[in-house]
Amino acid sequence: MTRSPLWRPDRARAEATHLARFLHHVGQPGYAELHQWSLAQPEAFWTAVWDQCGVIGDQGDRALLPGVDMPTTRFFPEARLNVAENLLHRWDGEEPAIIAHDEAGHRRELSGRRLREEVAALAAALQASGVTVGDRVAAWLPNGPEAVVAMLAATSLGALFSSCSPDFGTRGVLDRFGQIEPVVLLAADGYCYNAAAIDCLERLGAITAGLPTLRTTVVVPTLSEDPDLSGISAAVRWDQYVAGGPEEPTFVPLPFDHPWYVLYSSGTTGPPKCIVHRAGGALLMHLKEHQLLSDIHRGDRVLYYTTTGWMMWNWLVSALASGATIVLYDGSPFVPGPDHLFDIVDEEGISLLGVSAKLIDALAQAGLQPSRTHGLGSLRTICSTGSPLSPEGFRYVYEQVKDDVHLASISGGTDLCGCLVAGDPTGPVYAGEIQQPALGMAIGVWSDEGHPLAAGDGPGELVCTAPFPSMPLGFWDDGPLGAVGPKYRAAYFERFPGVWCQGDFASWTEHGGIVIHGRSDATLNPGGVRIGTADIYRVVEQQPGVVEALVFGQQWEGDVRIVLVVRLQPGISLDESLRADLRTVIRRELSPRHVPAVIVAVDDLPRTRSGKLVELAVADAVNGRPVRNREAIANPEAIDAIAAVEALQS
Repeated sequence: MTRSPLWRPDRARAEATHLARFLHHVGQPGYAELHQWSLAQPEAFWTAVWDQCGVIGDQGDRALLPGVDMPTTRFFPEARLNVAENLLHRWDGEEPAIIAHDEAGHRRELSGRRLREEVAALAAALQASGVTVGDRVAAWLPNGPEAVVAMLAATSLGALFSSCSPDFGTRGVLDRFGQIEPVVLLAADGYCYNAAAIDCLERLGAITAGLPTLRTTVVVPTLSEDPDLSGISAAVRWDQYVAGGPEEPTFVPLPFDHPWYVLYSSGTTGPPKCIVHRAGGALLMHLKEHQLLSDIHRGDRVLYYTTTGWMMWNWLVSALASGATIVLYDGSPFVPGPDHLFDIVDEEGISLLGVSAKLIDALAQAGLQPSRTHGLGSLRTICSTGSPLSPEGFRYVYEQVKDDVHLASISGGTDLCGCLVAGDPTGPVYAGEIQQPALGMAIGVWSDEGHPLAAGDGPGELVCTAPFPSMPLGFWDDGPLGAVGPKYRAAYFERFPGVWCQGDFASWTEHGGIVIHGRSDATLNPGGVRIGTADIYRVVEQQPGVVEALVFGQQWEGDVRIVLVVRLQPGISLDESLRADLRTVIRRELSPRHVPAVIVAVDDLPRTRSGKLVELAVADAVNGRPVRNREAIANPEAIDAIAAVEALQS
């Protein structure tokens, strides 16, 4: 029986979207037809995105230059543009371009005019430090205006920008920035999280000592107005460094494929990969996703809960190019209370709120009911990403947050700094489903043998079979950028030769939507049957007393047994009755093959600094393999605690 949607936009709302206007412009009747056209006519589609979404630059005469295979294809090979100019060109008045909040209730605002002035001043200072096209500028900063200014200033000069959040430890920062050899580092003297002030100066001294290419370290006073910089070589305070300078930035015109920024893989299975992103490609993807798929309009206000170490920060900042005010939040979303983000939604008139699926789960666990305590009248869109959002998470949003909102579950990754599958503001939302393959993305679900799967065929590998503009330019130190080095090719195009393999386990739905079942490299294989971990999480985390769970496979007697680790609410103990209840509900809701052989309880679950659970690192530890790059994990001691559980000892 076909399920009813949780939400569908009324006709007036759908017709007022950017997507509806785009459909009219290109002469397509609906999303499905537009998607097919975007794949059949990629040159026409991406040219229309450039024109209709307002890219500033010289487009050139060609939109597509086919290569010998997917990774060697180039988009807009003759184009010249500067992405900083694209993010700033709509901002020259007193309207706020950036509004910044933190957990302590502090609020800062930068007008468009002031933002341009600060970018110009910092760019001039960087030039005085010798920064030029191709140099690397790194930021170890909280999610505040300085990080945005730093990115725009570096980008205006043609320098590559890269950022980490200040909760990264010394080794984690050096594992990342040490590879790209920055010439300037911008860092904070500290930051606040969960009502605690964390000083960064000691770590900053060790970091700068480990980066011999640095010419200057610019310190943003966050905890103190006059921090002691005596232990940091070539250090200067931000206000001293950017004193003076021109009032207007200048923008170096650059090729479409000029590198914009360096992002990093999680680093939980080895040294983090330095993923170099094309300026034009990432910009074009973000404009498409913001305007057509998320319906961001000029004058909107966009808040995504993120840090400077997660690709969603880059995605958020690009909303400036659509004329939307970006609202930054730094700190715990639960301080001073779990409804703090919704307070900001009402205070600032937020149009789009972005959060992780885990945050939605946490709000539901806390029993929060924003629909009863907040107005949320401005809120049109809620985006969810980071991990699969369960059907219960979808229902929670519509029942307890807002019943007339576009809930856009989206999925892509740091690898492409964008979405493979995303929302459709003109279409229905079904519980547990991502609405559509993103426009211009030839999405498929393939079997292990490389055969396309359809709705009802079960899960397989999520792939993209045609080129797209934000394929990475390459990995740092993997041969010449743009030349498709061996590590790059192995990461995305080795599983199915010539086809982008995302590493997600997915399936089609009867509505043409997509369900993500978890990372395919974390897929369980008991008895040779592939099982997605997200399916087990969806069931277990809805059970009374369970806060969250982690699932992994343990090698056992020549096969793999499923281990379920749970974190329980205070006062709840894992006795045999609860174990039996969990096994029963998993068997009933999923299948006997999903039932874990071992269930254990721990006080904490390990996660990356962007909040993702580290299933593979736990599996490595329990199976006697070394846990690589522990520095990438926020709480590595939680791995040791799981590995030491008596029930897991052979």
